[in-house]
Amino acid sequence: MSKPLHTGFTVGGVAVDNRLVLAPMEDVSNLAFRLIAKEIGRPGLMFTEFVSAMAVHYGAAKSKHKMRVHPDEQPLAIQIFGGEPEIMAETAVIAEEMGADIIDINMGCWVPKVCRTGSGAALLKDPDLAELIVKSVVRAVKVPVTVKVRAGWDYSLFAAPDLARRFQDAGAQMLTLHARFAKQGFEGEADWDLIKRLRDVVTVPLIGNGDVKTPDDALKMLRETGCDGVMVGRAAISNPWALQKIHAAIMGHATPPDPTLDERIETALRHLRLLIEHEQLADPAQGELRACRALRGQIPLYIKGVQGAAVLRESLTKSSSYDEYENKLRGFAASLARPV
Repeated sequence: MSKPLHTGFTVGGVAVDNRLVLAPMEDVSNLAFRLIAKEIGRPGLMFTEFVSAMAVHYGAAKSKHKMRVHPDEQPLAIQIFGGEPEIMAETAVIAEEMGADIIDINMGCWVPKVCRTGSGAALLKDPDLAELIVKSVVRAVKVPVTVKVRAGWDYSLFAAPDLARRFQDAGAQMLTLHARFAKQGFEGEADWDLIKRLRDVVTVPLIGNGDVKTPDDALKMLRETGCDGVMVGRAAISNPWALQKIHAAIMGHATPPDPTLDERIETALRHLRLLIEHEQLADPAQGELRACRALRGQIPLYIKGVQGAAVLRESLTKSSSYDEYENKLRGFAASLARPV
């Protein structure tokens, strides 16, 4: 008998209170984004942007800054990537010291600059090395270790079941399957049947990932695949209310209303303020500019679909200070409120 959808699950000794999981997304899943997502969308578990173990090994401050943890976002998994077992273990220890509740190993990133280093999805082609990395990280830390994989490198082999058995035997406490092959990137449709097939293989919690955009998608994935959690990624960018609706559906609650324009704008500005604070800890002089530039592609998405917003969205992509963003967004809201 399958367990109710509104229950959570446990990763090692870490309790996850609901089955909604926020995906690791490079240049998106920073501390500011996660705090907004947690406050509005209430995922049971969240992941950081992926962190280069090699960069941390060589003392890159920017990479270590990605591992900053806030108590309000826990439980949190810090995701690391690399192809050297000893360096991955070393970085896992640092992540644990930074406050990670879980260490997640990225074996799903298909981006060429990552795969060329023998990291990410490239490890799907070298099961022995992949298994050794998991063993090394498990031995190095006390917190649970998890792994995120693609279905395989290409369509010639659904590699995930064999890899999953190896990782589980090596001590991995949870697996996440993005139900596409590495060669697909984000093209085509995710094949959720692959998640169901993997569910039949492993005994640790399994998280399903790929093409979950709506509450109906999430419920369908959970029911049809038997996975323990559903991971949401791109649908949540500048839209924590998508997470909120999915969370409500999983928990059996009433669907929350769509956000008002004022709520969208206030959330966008809070997102920016949080990222400025975060970046200023690393670079007091340039933190505001770095944050404003980093969100040029995301702040405009908060008002996507609002009538008359297209011109403003173009202008927002050129903003370089908090005051610029605030004046443009509040001015736009005021213009809509004025009687014609």
